[in-house]
Amino acid sequence: MQVLPSNIPDVKILVPKIFRDARGYFCETYNAAAYQAVGIDTTFVQDNESASMRGVIRGLHWQDGPHAQAKLVRVIRGAVWDVAVDIRQGSPTYGQFVATLLTAENGHQFFIPRGFAHGFAVLEDNTLFSYKCDNFYCPQAERGIRFDDPTLNIPWPKLMCAPILSDKDLHHPAFTDITPWSPA
Repeated sequence: MQVLPSNIPDVKILVPKIFRDARGYFCETYNAAAYQAVGIDTTFVQDNESASMRGVIRGLHWQDGPHAQAKLVRVIRGAVWDVAVDIRQGSPTYGQFVATLLTAENGHQFFIPRGFAHGFAVLEDNTLFSYKCDNFYCPQAERGIRFDDPTLNIPWPKLMCAPILSDKDLHHPAFTDITPWSPA
């Protein structure tokens, strides 16, 4: 597995080995020892999956305090523009983000540690997105930031349609109005 450089060292873009032939492909999508070797020493306890149409934007989300989740995400079918924003209190990269293209074809994975807001824009119809989490979902701890916050200035791709957001995502606060994440 190859790890691509990122402007925030705790956030990792991973390129697993994909073996392709006339039958299709084979890829090991998770191996605890291999991930530990590249600095991801996380025990995942929950797997999630979402299906979305082109133009959907999910996020930016995180869970607060001790309910925070580290995530290992990938695309099984389709493509997304995936973003992780550092919201860790006192972090030297607070307010900075890492963005990457995840597609079924490139097979890349994105590791987002605790203390990061996460979101993605769906670039193809019928996209299937998968993620492993190291903590269980807690609805009372869920938080969010507007995806198009001007302070963050995230370069979201042109979607060829109006963004499709949940009602909840339409009403998230601005980045300057959130409380920075702390593990306590």
